[in-house]
Amino acid sequence: MDVDVHGTVAEGYEPVRDAFVRNFTDLGERGAAVTVYRDGRPVVDLWGGTKSVDGGGDWEHGTAQVVRSATKGVAATALLLLHQRGELDLDAPVGSYWPEFKARGKERVLVRHVLAHRAGVPALDRPLTPSEALDPDLGAAVVAAQAPFWEPGEEHGYHAHTYSWLTGELVRRVTGRSIGEFVASEIAGPLGLDLWIGLPEAEAGRAGRLGRIEDPAPAGGLRVRPKRAVAEAYADPASLTQRAFGAITPAPDENDPAYRAAVLPASNGVATAGALARFYASLIGEVDGATRLFTPSTVAPARAEAASGPDRVLVVNTRFGLGYMLHGGASPLLGPGSFGHPGRGGALGFADPESGVGFGYVTNGMAKGVTADPRAQALVRAVRGLV
Repeated sequence: MDVDVHGTVAEGYEPVRDAFVRNFTDLGERGAAVTVYRDGRPVVDLWGGTKSVDGGGDWEHGTAQVVRSATKGVAATALLLLHQRGELDLDAPVGSYWPEFKARGKERVLVRHVLAHRAGVPALDRPLTPSEALDPDLGAAVVAAQAPFWEPGEEHGYHAHTYSWLTGELVRRVTGRSIGEFVASEIAGPLGLDLWIGLPEAEAGRAGRLGRIEDPAPAGGLRVRPKRAVAEAYADPASLTQRAFGAITPAPDENDPAYRAAVLPASNGVATAGALARFYASLIGEVDGATRLFTPSTVAPARAEAASGPDRVLVVNTRFGLGYMLHGGASPLLGPGSFGHPGRGGALGFADPESGVGFGYVTNGMAKGVTADPRAQALVRAVRGLV
């Protein structure tokens, strides 16, 4: 695909632009943007292609997209900010803030277990319909009543959808506000971010349409077959993998305005690439003079390994800090100290304290992969070669 790429790169960062162009010409990109901050200032800000995956409109500088699970890093930040302010104890039982959650053997689930995907409730005995999932009170009640699938704190497994109600209800119980309202007033507003959990009607025109694309081939043109255990887990409707990703069944229409306006902090954040990069840059340093969000003492537990090894849901080895995926085989980031979160199908945001990098990539072309999209990885490799 030939595409006009717009935007700027600082001197020396031209390889990132080259990689971005190749995503269109070689990897099937339809519309996307990438932004990189270095030491608090933008050094890459690029966009190209169409606003909607089906070819509608040009991608513009302010175009935003649903970023799926990349929203989880924003949700985790809300909880860690409350901890930083002394309003939330990471080592307290979730039930001390949310008494109903103590049901059916979850009395010992700690707040840190929720953040590290160790709470044991990645799936629901009865999935919610898309319309039911938009009701935060119902979602919280169903998760509170769910028996854990393993002894909480003993194992870990990706809470693909239930992370919405776990994190959202904790923020509501502590602050009296929805997590969408908290993010708007405490994170997006002060930093000037085009980032929402619950897209306002006035901003609805900013977002393009998502859609499936053919899975991009890795560098060299080879397609890697998933391991048999992974393929079987995704094919088996009774597996914990399928039940976790199917906690909302059937899959919601992510282009539905009602879905985008809802508050689902596991999956329906809407953001520009610039917002994701600026957000992560603000976790590790000042950005354009704005006060950083995290103190160094909060960055430390955010990126310290809190769960690692076989993931009960993703069926591969994963590494998590407190709410963020960490650099590793399942989700390669910039280096060992990086922390962030991918979105299933493509999006990626992360921070790397050692290099001072904040990175954001969003796309409207949803591939099948969960954590390591070849387009995002091509951009990460280009940045890695420069820092």
